[in-house]
Amino acid sequence: MRPSDLPQVRELDLFKSMSAENFESLMRAAYLQTFPAQLELIAEGDPADFLYVVTEGAVELFAKSNGREATMSIVRPIGAFILAAVLKDAVYLMSARTREKSKILLIPSENVRTIFREDEGFARAIVSELAGAYRGVVKEHKDLKLRTAVERLANRLLRFHEDQGGNGSLQLPDDKRILASQLGMTPENLSRAFNTLKPYGVEVDGATIRLNDLPGLRNLAKPNALIDSPKT
Repeated sequence: MRPSDLPQVRELDLFKSMSAENFESLMRAAYLQTFPAQLELIAEGDPADFLYVVTEGAVELFAKSNGREATMSIVRPIGAFILAAVLKDAVYLMSARTREKSKILLIPSENVRTIFREDEGFARAIVSELAGAYRGVVKEHKDLKLRTAVERLANRLLRFHEDQGGNGSLQLPDDKRILASQLGMTPENLSRAFNTLKPYGVEVDGATIRLNDLPGLRNLAKPNALIDSPKT
């Protein structure tokens, strides 16, 4: 495909520092495809044949073991997955399915590895991307290890609130099943955690959450920049 068909992809940090020639070469090998909702794109354990870039819609990364399933993350535009498996020429450690109708760019893994060896700017961007992903995993691990379920929920609500303008209310970006899984809870435990937060001014109306006592909620949550801030 022609690079001019996807100008927004060029703005992804992963591709910004590439030479124009190498970017064009990478895009010529890629193709753009629209997928329906709830379609499984990849399965954990399969070889990493493509790097995927979400240009429209949303993709859920999830994993299964011993009859259990957990949501690992949600990828939205413009976002790429699964980069580490592509670089290592390894199998996927997660599965992926579309959350809604989605348009996704598929870039053959071999082409990504070839450009990685040839383009210094692309190589630096990949190292930075993987370093950021690693730090994100450490933060999530700290969140799970060092906080109770109620504290995890309280901090996640404060983060959503700040991301959405800090006006006293917020919309959950995903359904409560997804939120529970990301916080390491069952849906039932999430419901109990919301009830526990009622005395702290948390009012639930479907996907709309009102925070009527921010000082009280912050005192309970005790946000930590080394866990919660995207800037660290």
